[in-house]
Amino acid sequence: MTEDTELTTYKKNKEILPNSFFFRPAEIVAPDLIGCKLVRRQANNQLLWGVIVETEAYSQDEPGCHGYKNKTARNETLFGKPGQLYVYLTYGIYHCVNIVTDRENWASGVLLRAIAMPGENERIAAGPGLLAERFGLNRSHDRFKISFKNGLWVAPKKPSIKILEIVNTARVGLSSGKELPLRWYLQPSRSISKRAKGDRPPSSLLAWKPTNCDMP
Repeated sequence: MTEDTELTTYKKNKEILPNSFFFRPAEIVAPDLIGCKLVRRQANNQLLWGVIVETEAYSQDEPGCHGYKNKTARNETLFGKPGQLYVYLTYGIYHCVNIVTDRENWASGVLLRAIAMPGENERIAAGPGLLAERFGLNRSHDRFKISFKNGLWVAPKKPSIKILEIVNTARVGLSSGKELPLRWYLQPSRSISKRAKGDRPPSSLLAWKPTNCDMP
């Protein structure tokens, strides 16, 4: 089966977000990604997937963004084509996976902060570093284009994810721009990296968890 035939067969029953989805400002893409699935095809052709439950938006016009001051060798991917990964190291240890958004020559991206994994420990990808580790993503994936052909894509959310369950709050761990409400998370999930003040996590019995019905 050729790659094109494989993609056509997959799309008969499964959906993949088009690249145009990412050609929008980060603050629009970030909340829209809550409930969507990050999917990676592994070497054995099995699919590794989880539901995105926490995101943050960054753009060139605010000081929390890596591209706020100027374009450098370190952040140039963030100025690139939407729909590719911008992966960087924080504290010299943890990888952070971002999806470039908006338009070329304008620094904009969405940080994937947490993913809920089906059938796994609820905290296994509850944070940028843990997420990157679980999906095997690192600096070598910087500029990696998200696509079915490349074996890493985003599938749309199911109707069971309700917009009223999404919390909007300030971003985490910033020294500049920390007051901006540019973080979103799925409140019923226990896979969130850090909850807003006063927001207690739901009990294990009542918490939202991905199931086979969410399978991409």
